[in-house]
Amino acid sequence: MVIQRKPATQTLYDQDYYLWLRTTINQLRAGQFSAVDLDNLLEELETMGRSQKRAIESLLIKLLQHLLKLQYWDEERERNQGHWKGEIRTFRREIKKTLKDSPSLKPYILEIFDECYQDARKEASDRSQLPIDTFPVAILGSLEQILDENWFPSH
Repeated sequence: MVIQRKPATQTLYDQDYYLWLRTTINQLRAGQFSAVDLDNLLEELETMGRSQKRAIESLLIKLLQHLLKLQYWDEERERNQGHWKGEIRTFRREIKKTLKDSPSLKPYILEIFDECYQDARKEASDRSQLPIDTFPVAILGSLEQILDENWFPSH
């Protein structure tokens, strides 16, 4: 029989994440900075930043994908355009909320805009089963247009 032992260096962070979080918040509020588990706190903060970036990237790809389907998937447009427009509005709203909370992410969106569009083309092609060439290589509009709640591509 093999007995597994917990490492002696296991921290509160490893044992109970929520309790670690509450403890860390309380320590910071009380000014007990020397008691804070700084290594894990820094790791969590870095993870939060990466998470926000991934979330906005995912929303942008979904937004672009639905705009592409709306403009180019002729066979399904009449039946699905209401759903697609609703999704477009939802993704725009979520992107705007994220940018309102973290305006410093706007340059990041500009940085990933072209790559997200190319990913959206591939996904739109996969979902529609239309050839990738159906969807133009050039982006449908500017970032401002894409995020404008009243802008939809013309058919």
